[in-house]
Amino acid sequence: MKEGAQARPGGRTARTRDAVLAATLAEMSEHGYGGLSVEAVAERAGVHKTTVYRRWATKASLVVDAVSVFAQSSVGVPDTGDFAEDLRLLAQAIRLALSGRDGGGVVRALFSGASEAPEVRALLHRFWAVRLSQVRPIVERALARGELPAGTDPDEVFKHLCAPLYSRLLVTAEPITPDAADRAAAAAYLVARAGILVLPPVAP
Repeated sequence: MKEGAQARPGGRTARTRDAVLAATLAEMSEHGYGGLSVEAVAERAGVHKTTVYRRWATKASLVVDAVSVFAQSSVGVPDTGDFAEDLRLLAQAIRLALSGRDGGGVVRALFSGASEAPEVRALLHRFWAVRLSQVRPIVERALARGELPAGTDPDEVFKHLCAPLYSRLLVTAEPITPDAADRAAAAAYLVARAGILVLPPVAP
């Protein structure tokens, strides 16, 4: 490279990584964790399998990377200045993520694969940790504005928001409709406002 020239941001390496991770999510969505293979991922991504193995030594490490990126990018964190609206928008974002081409399949694969392999159980915990980290700022901002009782547990708010949506995906196999997402957000809002999700006092 000539002096003073700058490398392109990302470039071929970044494009290859994105293609491999997208292919991993698609394969996982279609075939589950157990049916996913590095060879199939490489073929779908249009790269040689040695290219995949050079960066990800095992199938588990590849899936961990793909799902971590998926969890970070698939749901945005709203900041409208209103707790109820933030919850509603978050619920709708989760609905869209779970209803997307790969989203629901990836989540189903994680839950089914958790009984197959320890690394998938660990990955499922990481997936939830990322999701929980996304809702904490919403609750912290609401606490600062005085919209919630002091001591409200952000993790419990998230669980109450998500449970109806994930139940439709994993238990009842019902469509996750916009109305269902709005109802889940409204219920979580009312429960939180009522002080039911306040952390118990810590014993001295």
